[in-house]
Amino acid sequence: MTFDWSLGSEASAWAASTARLDDFRPLLPAEEEIVAKLQSGNFDKLGDGILPVERSPERVVRAGFLRFLILGGEAGCRPHEKGVLVRGAWIIDVLDLEACRVFRDIGLNDCHFEATPILRAAIINRLFLDGSRLPGLQAERLEARGGIYLRGAEVEGTINLDQARLGGNLQCDGAAIRSRGDYAVLGRSLEVRNVLLRGATLRGGISLSGAVLAADLDIAGATVVAFERMALDAGEMACHGSVVLRSARITGEVKLTASEISGDLDCSGTIVDNPGEAAIEASRVAVRGAFFLRREARLDGTLALTGASIGTIHDEAACWPKPGDLMLNRCRYGAFIDAPVDADSRLDWLARQTPARWGEDFWPQPYEQLATVFREMGYGEDAASVLAIKERLQRRARRARAENPIWRALLFVSDGILGITVGYGRRPLFALLWLAFFWLTGTAVFTYAERQGAVMPNSAVVLRAPEWTLCGIERGDQRSLLASGVSQGLATPGQTQLACFRDRWEASSFPAFKPWAYSLDTLLPVLDMGQRSFWRPNPTKPGGRLAINYFYFQSVVGWALSLLAVAGFSGLVKSS
Repeated sequence: MTFDWSLGSEASAWAASTARLDDFRPLLPAEEEIVAKLQSGNFDKLGDGILPVERSPERVVRAGFLRFLILGGEAGCRPHEKGVLVRGAWIIDVLDLEACRVFRDIGLNDCHFEATPILRAAIINRLFLDGSRLPGLQAERLEARGGIYLRGAEVEGTINLDQARLGGNLQCDGAAIRSRGDYAVLGRSLEVRNVLLRGATLRGGISLSGAVLAADLDIAGATVVAFERMALDAGEMACHGSVVLRSARITGEVKLTASEISGDLDCSGTIVDNPGEAAIEASRVAVRGAFFLRREARLDGTLALTGASIGTIHDEAACWPKPGDLMLNRCRYGAFIDAPVDADSRLDWLARQTPARWGEDFWPQPYEQLATVFREMGYGEDAASVLAIKERLQRRARRARAENPIWRALLFVSDGILGITVGYGRRPLFALLWLAFFWLTGTAVFTYAERQGAVMPNSAVVLRAPEWTLCGIERGDQRSLLASGVSQGLATPGQTQLACFRDRWEASSFPAFKPWAYSLDTLLPVLDMGQRSFWRPNPTKPGGRLAINYFYFQSVVGWALSLLAVAGFSGLVKSS
């Protein structure tokens, strides 16, 4: 930022040629005192130097007289090189410096202005109005080599700095600025180093849309009441430092849409009241540093981070917006620091979004982004949980969009199966757990069938052999066999046919029936342990019908779970 000071001497000469000290005679008592101390370079003090509460002769100074001095005075009555520095004056009339060039500081601290000072399109060095009381400040398109200072000032109107350029700060710490019908501070397209409103009270809000800040916007501890529901309008602002709203009390909307913040966005302890509307509208904002929302911060209204880009998030669950008041669609961030980092907490965070409020059914991107951050931070299991929930919600939204009730019912069934078996493709190991469950269940069923003698060889030759047939008859009973005539039964009283057959030496070459292996052989289609080839349930025996039905069921389940496991590991069943 550069300033042209080449015409400073001409402006002073012009002022001397158009106004002279004699034009103001007789001088008022306060003006006499100022002239007497003009060359000291100190802050001239009228009376006790504090802000006058009433108009008294020893404090009254004419604005025209001050303008005469500010623009250079005349020979023998020129201000010190430090500038015109007056404290405790009661300034009457309008201090009009519009389009003037002033190469010295203007210091009018603890002064009472009856009319709004005008510095519109002026070029100045620095302006000090600390502790002063004034009805406003008109300084649009002002250019200042340094800053403007209204620390502790009382302003009953607007501070207008639209399109101004300041080489230093706009500093209004502790000021009370109350505007009726407009913003308290207007700084649209303002170029400045820092905007400091720490501990200030502003009734009418702040407008810094399109402003360029070389450093910070700091309203820590300030109280801001909106103008037409807009408390802070900083849309499309370029802030090369941080935006500090720490412990501020804000009534109305904070708008940061499409702004670029090179440092942090600090909302620690900030309270924003704008129920039913936007509390913080930060869509498309770019925060290269951190976003702080902690230490009893409270947002009564929407926190909109749609399309935002944030370096890291530092927050607390107690400070999150209420359900329905959070928008994170297309928001990207790098990590969570000193904040909840677990799936349950962050899923509750995402659940505070209500896409239906904005005319949409589901936003998948916030879940994908959360899972990505979890993986990058080393929380892979939490990432999988987030993606599983995302799949469930996304599929539910898809079913809600389906107009055909039959198709909706089919989707419900298929989604339910995919959910419980492979976690919608996000947890394919679930299929292995189900396989283990059915294997153990099959082992129990086939063990029961074996004990009931409801298992028989899976061979027509063996089933027709006398060794098997006669084992179905107790000893002492006879059976007429076509091949060998009349024969005696082989089973002892209470012995099952299967147990009897196992005791025969003819069965020694036949594989023993193992329930666990038989269940595994039935369940896994790619595995052949030989059990299914030699044995099968006998539906004519007690427990046999249960075993044969489960045999068929488990065969189908085994194929289905195997295919689902493959599809889950390959990602074929994921929504995206």
